[in-house]
Order: sequence, then structure tokens, then C-alpha cells
Amino acid sequence: MSDRRRFIGTLVLLTAPLTLFAQQPAKVWRIGFLSPLSRQSMVDAGNEDAFLQGMREVGYIEGKNLTIEWRHADGDYERLPALAAELVRLKVDVIVAAPSPAIRAAQRATTTIPIVFPTTGDPVGSGFAASLRRPGGNLTGLSNTNLDISAKILELLSTIKPRMSRVAVLANPGSSTEHAILKSIELAAQTSSLRILTVEAQTPEEIERGFATMSRERVDAVIIAADAFLLMQRQQIAQLAIKFRLPSITQGVNYAKVGGLMSYGQDATEGYRRAAGYVDRILKGAKPGELPIEQPTRLYLLINLQTANALGLTVPQSLLLRADEVIQ
Repeated sequence: MSDRRRFIGTLVLLTAPLTLFAQQPAKVWRIGFLSPLSRQSMVDAGNEDAFLQGMREVGYIEGKNLTIEWRHADGDYERLPALAAELVRLKVDVIVAAPSPAIRAAQRATTTIPIVFPTTGDPVGSGFAASLRRPGGNLTGLSNTNLDISAKILELLSTIKPRMSRVAVLANPGSSTEHAILKSIELAAQTSSLRILTVEAQTPEEIERGFATMSRERVDAVIIAADAFLLMQRQQIAQLAIKFRLPSITQGVNYAKVGGLMSYGQDATEGYRRAAGYVDRILKGAKPGELPIEQPTRLYLLINLQTANALGLTVPQSLLLRADEVIQ
């Protein structure tokens, strides 16, 4: 009889922890998402969907084991510090921030909560990381090629508009990477004897005045510098470039899709999807400062043939064959 009691007691001890474990709710992780763009702009670009897809791929589903605190500054960079501070007060597990203005705001708001950036132009030069191999601190993520493809951007423009002498660069003076991007373009222009005119804009009205300046200065083409605000205004910019009959190009892929002449660079949605892998590793215990910053492995060229026709440009067949997508 005593053996039977011992057996029943042992069985209770063995099964009790399993019962308690089964009754405990699954951990729900809270991620903060910080962007200087509007929510609609991020949705239209596919970045938020790409991030959610990436999270699903590594086992996190919003509303089940994942809560995301979305914070968007709607193009007003001055709102970013308050939004970042709000995410810190909510004690989120990780902050996903991009591009550079949002990363800077998150970095200043916390030195303890891990920060993952899906894209940034110069993580080391911007002070986000000690090195690509070993970032240090509480930030890591993915870089982009915005500072490395200036020569290629100018080459593409000169292919579609030969005998250029002056090119404008539309840039946002509020961007932390503006100086580095302009320097990169100016260095690339020196090898081809091109002159660069910098036109700065921080509002839709300044963009419109900027294009009037380009026309008055008789530039041959315009490069739109990579920037969150200018990305949000890409449709306005594309329409103005056609109105003033200026061939235009920017990094990334979305500009040509809304009427811009050319886009060249990485697909930002891929960076947002891959950022989920960083979040997963951090939630499982990895330290962000020990996770190397990834660099893009694929660049895309998109050409809008309808816009080329509107500008009276003939796109060389050799360029069309190099394009990853030709928009008719």
C-alpha cells in the first residue's frame, strides 16, 4: 500500500509542472516601430508589410505573440524625439527605427533598449556603430548603398541624356546624411567634369520653388538625394520633373513606380524584412552590439518608359536590357 501511495505521489509531482506550464500564457513581445514618414507612405512603399512578413517567417504574429507600437512623424522630424521617448516609456523590448533621423532619435532616447535599423546610409560615419563588423552599444541592423553608387547614378543619367554639363541635387538639409551624400556626388562628378547645383527643400512648397530654380539655372538633370521626407514626396517630385522637363533619378525602387524617370539602388522592403531576423536574435538573447551590420547584396534598375517619352528622351536599348524592370 505504501508503494502505491509513493507511486501516486510521484505521478502527481511529475504531471503538476506540465499542467502549470500548459496554463501559462505565451509571452507577448512588444516592438516599437519609429519612422519619420507617414503610416500611409510606409504602407504604400511596402515597408511595414515586409517587416511583418519577416516577423511571421521567424515565428511572430501580430495579435498573438507580438504587439507593435507604431509611431510615425508624418514628415515632421521634430516630432521624432517625443515619439522615441514614448516608446521608451512603454518599455518595448526592441525599437525598429529607420531611416537616419528616426535612428538618431531612438539612439538619444535610450542606451539600454536594443535598436534595429532596416536601412541607413552611413552607420559608422553617423555614429550609430563603432564598425560594421562589431557595432557595439545597443544598435545594429542593415546599411544601404546611398553613398557608394553616386558614380553609377551619374553614369545612368549621362547614358539617357548625353552631353550633360550641370546636374542639380535635390536634398533635405534636415537629413543627417545630406552632407555625406552631396560629397559623394560631387566627388563622382569631378571625374566627368560635371558641375553640381545643390537645391535644398524641407517642405512641399520648397520642393516646388527648388524646381523653378533648377529651370532658371538651366540644369540638365536632377538627382533626388535619399531622404525620408523626399521619399514621401516622390510623386510630387516626379510630376515636377516632368513639368520642367528634367530627367531625374533617385536611389531605391519606388520613385520610378510613381512616375520618376529612373530608380537605382536596393529594394528597401528587403531591408525591412531582414530586420525581423535581427529582432528575433535579440529577443532570443543576442546582444545588438555583437551582431554585424549587413550590407545589401542586390541593386535594381527601374526605368519608366512612359516618363521618358513624355520628356522626349530615347532610352538606349543597351540601358533597357540592363533594367530589372521597365515600366511602360
